[in-house]
Amino acid sequence: MKAKLLLTTFLLLSVLTLSFAQNATIKGIILDENNKPIDKVNIKAQNNGAVTNANGFYSINIPVNTDITIEFTHIAHKKIVSTFNLKNGEEFEFNPVMSKSIEQIATVVVNSNRKKEVEGIITIKPAVIRKIPGANAGVENLLLTLPGVSNNNELSTQYSVRGGNYDENLVYVNGIEVYRPFLVRSGQQEGLSFVNTNLVQNVDFSAGGFQAKYGDKLSSVLDITYKNPYQFEVNADASLLGGSLSVENISKDSKFTGIVGLRYRDNSLLVNAKETETNFRPTFADAQGYFTYKFTNKFHLSFLGSASINKYNFEPQTRQTNFGTLSDPVALLVFYQGQEKDRYQTLFGAFKGSYFANDDLTLHLIASTYHTTEEEYFDILAQYRLGEVNSNIGDENLGEVEFSQGIGSQLNHGRNDLDALITNIEHKGDFKVDDNRFEWSVKYTNEDIRDRLVEWEVIDSAGFSVRPPRTSPNEQPYEPFVGPLEPFQNVRATNNTQINRIQAYGQWSKRSTLGESDVWYNAGVRLHNWSVSGDGISSSNQTVFSPRAQFAIKPNWEKDMLFRVAGGLYYQPPFYRELRDRNGVVQPDVKAQKSFHLVLGNDYSFKMWDRPFKLTSEIYYKNLSDVNAYTLENVRIRYRANNNAEAYAYGLDMRLNGEFVPGTESWFSFGYLKTEENINNRGFISRPTDQRLKFAALFQDYVPNMPNLKMYLNLVFNTGLPGGSPSYADPYEFQNRLPSYKRADFGLQYVLVDSKKQFNNGWKKPFKELSFGFEIFNIFDVQNSITNTWVRDVSSKRQIAIPNFLTPRVFNVRTTMKF
Repeated sequence: MKAKLLLTTFLLLSVLTLSFAQNATIKGIILDENNKPIDKVNIKAQNNGAVTNANGFYSINIPVNTDITIEFTHIAHKKIVSTFNLKNGEEFEFNPVMSKSIEQIATVVVNSNRKKEVEGIITIKPAVIRKIPGANAGVENLLLTLPGVSNNNELSTQYSVRGGNYDENLVYVNGIEVYRPFLVRSGQQEGLSFVNTNLVQNVDFSAGGFQAKYGDKLSSVLDITYKNPYQFEVNADASLLGGSLSVENISKDSKFTGIVGLRYRDNSLLVNAKETETNFRPTFADAQGYFTYKFTNKFHLSFLGSASINKYNFEPQTRQTNFGTLSDPVALLVFYQGQEKDRYQTLFGAFKGSYFANDDLTLHLIASTYHTTEEEYFDILAQYRLGEVNSNIGDENLGEVEFSQGIGSQLNHGRNDLDALITNIEHKGDFKVDDNRFEWSVKYTNEDIRDRLVEWEVIDSAGFSVRPPRTSPNEQPYEPFVGPLEPFQNVRATNNTQINRIQAYGQWSKRSTLGESDVWYNAGVRLHNWSVSGDGISSSNQTVFSPRAQFAIKPNWEKDMLFRVAGGLYYQPPFYRELRDRNGVVQPDVKAQKSFHLVLGNDYSFKMWDRPFKLTSEIYYKNLSDVNAYTLENVRIRYRANNNAEAYAYGLDMRLNGEFVPGTESWFSFGYLKTEENINNRGFISRPTDQRLKFAALFQDYVPNMPNLKMYLNLVFNTGLPGGSPSYADPYEFQNRLPSYKRADFGLQYVLVDSKKQFNNGWKKPFKELSFGFEIFNIFDVQNSITNTWVRDVSSKRQIAIPNFLTPRVFNVRTTMKF
């Protein structure tokens, strides 16, 4: 208790007493009219100055929240004058082309994030992503601090947005759609997210109402931009959970740029801290690269490649879970035999050719291939005892099960194999005419998926086999059954499925004025045609149209306010998992789920304590039809593979972000959500993602007299999901909710070297950045649960829910460096 009080006091004192210089950074490459870098260009901003290097690169710090004029001068070229107004900590890339004959003066570059705000997009700084602690640190870890984004499993990088499930989120890297493995059932099997944070330059996120240029999903868009390097740089990160290394460089003629990242992760630190004792070493590794070659000033060719391998070898030994009350403690004791061996291997490659015809017309051609081979093999026998716990302090058998209320065993068998090859080719265009902007795309996709699914489960309780819950007659476990042995669950299917898709979109955007107010318009439509065929599958062909629109207005008020409205029809044509029913059989006639979105938003920018803040508020409503209902267990989704449901979702999201501590960005989030579904006209019940309340905070701080000692705090609170019932149960009879999810991750980092603290000699000289850190995951050691295990009590003839707890408090050490 004293430790918690000291921590709280430390945080409050830090917030109230700290101050720090406020700066923004402008950087880029200066080229001549022949697209060659210019060295020794003088850059001057008030009292600050800089000079470009041999590659034409420069970087200069400027004061924030005020108009700053910068002059770019060179003895052989005409002067460039531009004015900027940036926020604290903001990095803005400005790449001017210097002419020998025309002097160039740009008026004002005001708030480079305004365009994203108009579109309802949240931009997250990569530097923040790399610093914030978390069991699965990275982009997805930070998304969970945003309103409307939820996940009750810190071992997973998947997330649900505003009542949608994990399959309803789009992810792009440099305009190229990326995919996840198919068979993953548990968060601890996932390993690494596709996104390598060391390679990231920009992160944009939209939680709904997004434009037609983004694909056909129902919930959200995560749009990642990888770096185009401007100098040689090495980044390294190492901790008890693994490490990463990235190298980036640019050629002397600035035509070729490349960045490569390697990652290795070992989750033993996390999973060995759980209640199940295992011989367990889950290892995950990947390599990624992004390369660009500028053949001419007008034509660039890029390649994005990734190879990953995730190995999950699991040999459980024993488990004891204590629950109940102090006066009536109960324990589940399990002895295991057998093991599980999973392997997920993915290869991804994409070429992107960009042709810059002129300042107004840009054309792209993208070709990509994704190949995944996945294996899940397991045979695990679990024998359990459920009973009363010895609670006599001082007794040598304290904590052991003394009287058994229930005994039984469970045998799980699986032999699942999947091989998927997904190929895309897409043309994109962008054309500007005066204040109008037109964007379009045509895309063809071929999905070739070969899948074998074999899973069965046998349950023995108090000496007899438990039959499936929906067979008749079935009075077990209360009366023995003398018929033949039958698996409690039995899924067997072999599928060879081909899906061909043609997608296209066109959209128009315009910035204008309405009276004295600035306004922005956007309207577009998507087309999606797909056909399903395969061995033993009757061919099916369907087409949908998705119109979408946005409108934003910034009134000419004294207060900085922005209002926006977005809406449209959003379709989600079924992916392979959505076509496969509970028995593993592909149903080709499954329709696209349809959702009508309406989003009303407001951004209010203001100053508090003479520092910038912004309050973002959004209310949303979704009306869904042709819903493909599903069950959710851990991170595994099993669809009914029909369209016999309707649903709705509505809520409120709010986020306040700004400099609560000078020189750092923090934010606090609140979300309210209600989502329900009506299956077969039986009435509305909560959907599996109906998470009513969400509070989250990301807080950064530093010690007053030691500004190099920095603190990071990541807080999340979610009310419980309706996932506390048996997976086979009728959701209309069981609507039990899991307990609320509470999580706090804390990190301390001591910075030895950074951009403000460089060394010209000694062992620190080679470093551009160097820091050491200490992290505590789940700092308050809260016992969060993701599912329940259901066992039978012989004496009372009832089922008892035993929570499957997630990770307890775990300590980690970490070092980061840049050369």
